[in-house]
Amino acid sequence: MPNILICDDERDIVNALKLYLADGDYRLFEAFNGSEALDILNRETIDLILLDIMMPEMDGITAALKIRELSTCPIIMLTAKSEEKDIVIGLDAGADDYITKPFNPLEVKARVRSQLRRYLRFGSGAPGRETYVVGGIEMDDKAKSVTVDGEAVSLTPKEYEILKLFLMNPDRVFSPKEIYRQVWQEAPLNNDNTVAVHIRNLREKVEIDPAEPRYIKVLFGRGYKIEGGKRR
Repeated sequence: MPNILICDDERDIVNALKLYLADGDYRLFEAFNGSEALDILNRETIDLILLDIMMPEMDGITAALKIRELSTCPIIMLTAKSEEKDIVIGLDAGADDYITKPFNPLEVKARVRSQLRRYLRFGSGAPGRETYVVGGIEMDDKAKSVTVDGEAVSLTPKEYEILKLFLMNPDRVFSPKEIYRQVWQEAPLNNDNTVAVHIRNLREKVEIDPAEPRYIKVLFGRGYKIEGGKRR
């Protein structure tokens, strides 16, 4: 039974989200600020977090950064603002997805199911197919580990899946919509910025100089690729 943590300073919203998810086979936890969320995360195994951005004591952005030090579980940010800058800030902090208020119950349930399906498959320990190598980047898909020049790199599930897509297809150019379709396994709408943020974060982790990347290249107007290397 997956464990879901709902964190919002408005009790009515927490109660509404619990009601939306009540027909799922989930164990639900609640918190009303970032500090409470971290306390629960330290005590319980959490598989997904619904996290509000604007909260007292510790806001959602700060909480997301601290959560990423403890867990790679999916974070869906909850925000009353639809401005692009707030979405980008949340994704930069380690969030995997976002939902804007007021919520559509069907959308909430669909996004939760989608994130949990990928995360539980990613963390299930199911054997991978092989090792992928491009230059100094090496991915052991059986161990779900990545090293760069021999140093271990910690990736979020989305970053891992994007990198795996690239490593499996060296020198192939993927448009943002193709990446979103394959990694998120959803129909791409206006998701180019979501993909761009995740790739920027991935570059920060695997490139010596993200401003002059050796591996993950952007081809303006076409998409992204990982350049060169070999597969084994």
